[in-house]
Formats: sequence, structure tokens, C-alpha cells
Amino acid sequence: MDAIDAFIRDVYSERAMPVKNLQLGQLWRNDDNGRIYLVTKLYNEVFSQFAMLRPADASSSAESLRVKVQKTAEGATLPGYTFTQESQEF
Repeated sequence: MDAIDAFIRDVYSERAMPVKNLQLGQLWRNDDNGRIYLVTKLYNEVFSQFAMLRPADASSSAESLRVKVQKTAEGATLPGYTFTQESQEF
């Protein structure tokens, strides 16, 4: 494998791939630490949508994170997180 191919593969894998719909129960991987988070709540505030995430390997009393949902023409994504499930059909 050439260095150019490796570079392209690394850049492609770092790009956030949007999902059609953000839904409760989806699993997202944090790009910085690699931990898996579960979407536990979705809510709207004025013109923005937020997702509440908690670590998938933690108890229900674990501290939740609030992440602003980024919407594009292709769908929705969580900045700094990568969708980890194979199928988007729910």
C-alpha cells in the first residue's frame, strides 16, 4: 500500500458519516477517546436539536453528555462522534 492510499483511507475514516434519522438507542463512538455512547434523549431548543449521551458501558447513574446535533442535506450527525451501527434501518 502506498503512503498516498493510507492517507486517503485515514482521512475518509475520520469524516463523520450522517445518519438519516437520529434516534434513541443508537450507539456513537467518541472520536477522541474511542468510548461508545448511547443516545438516551433527543430534544429541541428553539432552532437547535440536542442529544443526551451516556457511556454504553456505564450504569444508569452515569453522567450524561449534551451534544448539539448537526444537520445537513445528507442527514444528521453528532460532531466528534461516529455512528457505530451497521444498518440505519429502524
